[in-house]
Amino acid sequence: MQFFDKLQTIFSIPELKNRILYALAMLAVYRVGSHIPTPGINGEELSKFLHEAGGALMGFFDMFSGGSLSRLTIFALGIMPYISASIILQLLTVVVPHLAQLNKEGERGRKKVTQYTRYLTVGISLIQSFGIAIGLEGMNGGVFVQSPGWAFRLMTIITLTAGTAFVMWLGEQITERGIGNGISLIIFAGIVAELPNAIVSTAQLVQAGELNLFLLILLTIVMVAIVAAIIYIERGQRRIPIQYAKKATGLKTYGGQSTHLPLKMNTSGVIPPIFASSIIMLPATIAGFATTPWVQDIAIHLAPGTLLYTLLYVLMIIFFCYFYTAVVFNPVDVADNLRKYGGFIPGVRPGKKTSDYIYFVLSRITFGGALYLALVCVIPEVLIMWLNVPFYFGGTSLLIVVGVGLDTVSQIESHMLSRHYEGFMKKGRLKGRRDF
Repeated sequence: MQFFDKLQTIFSIPELKNRILYALAMLAVYRVGSHIPTPGINGEELSKFLHEAGGALMGFFDMFSGGSLSRLTIFALGIMPYISASIILQLLTVVVPHLAQLNKEGERGRKKVTQYTRYLTVGISLIQSFGIAIGLEGMNGGVFVQSPGWAFRLMTIITLTAGTAFVMWLGEQITERGIGNGISLIIFAGIVAELPNAIVSTAQLVQAGELNLFLLILLTIVMVAIVAAIIYIERGQRRIPIQYAKKATGLKTYGGQSTHLPLKMNTSGVIPPIFASSIIMLPATIAGFATTPWVQDIAIHLAPGTLLYTLLYVLMIIFFCYFYTAVVFNPVDVADNLRKYGGFIPGVRPGKKTSDYIYFVLSRITFGGALYLALVCVIPEVLIMWLNVPFYFGGTSLLIVVGVGLDTVSQIESHMLSRHYEGFMKKGRLKGRRDF
């Protein structure tokens, strides 16, 4: 009953209710657009062919678009170009001084970086949509295209690029006027939208006797346990104590308060599994469209469920965890900011000693976070292969769904607590997670 009382409290706050309804309306618009086909394409035949020949990578990227990519709707590219542009700009901040300076300029700098991200998103969408148009004309003898030629190519480029720009706009509107992070919620909606069909098909297999009910219950229990572990670890922090020096002004003394520097166990979020999956699954996808024997041999050895695939997947997740954490978190900047405002870590000298200490702690936390990501991503997929469950709901999708859910609940609680309402969760306020 307390849960329903909390829901009633949420909708009794006018601003919070309007934000939630606005976000739901924008997500509904996104789902409607995910079923509008791209002109000039035989969508049903193309979807069957892509599911058969596309392999693991097609299923992976189709998960982010909510099935729009396999059906090649107007939102086929989805939000992936925007994510790619954001990641590229974050990586460029390490080597481009102008971008690094913009990140330090506060709100004005962030707006400029967002503008660059939009331009790069449109550029990536133009390139990808042109590649899709060319590929469709040459795929399987061109049977999926009704009227090949430059008219079809331009129509496809305009349609898919405009669709991505519209999805990007929806995400920004949800972030600004709705609740939660709009881009993350769009990915969340795409993953969750495929879940009812998977549940229905699984139930039909159980009724037909093709799937063991005990194994299905066992897998459900394991996934619930993994979700609980994700929630526990994503909320975990290593808090480094920070002390600020006292300052005397006249007869009064200011400062001297104590606080902490929170370091998340999983600083890199869901980026490492996305990068690792994309790189490892590429040979399998190429082999699906190629007939070269050696390419198909590589794809067989790198297929999901094989020992080589699992080992490479784990190693690449660990590598990208360290790499992306180094990109988004700079201990030297943190140490400089602490010294500038009179803060210090008790027992550690300011400056280089502080940055070295933060790096020492962060590197060890990142190792634990990398192992956690690897286990969460590998265990469900291995179990799905072993138990032969007919739907994909692996570790990466679990991380996204749970992470976005935590972030959204955290923002709802912030609105409630700011108006002196009790938090949504029973034991205090949830800690938000970093957006991917």
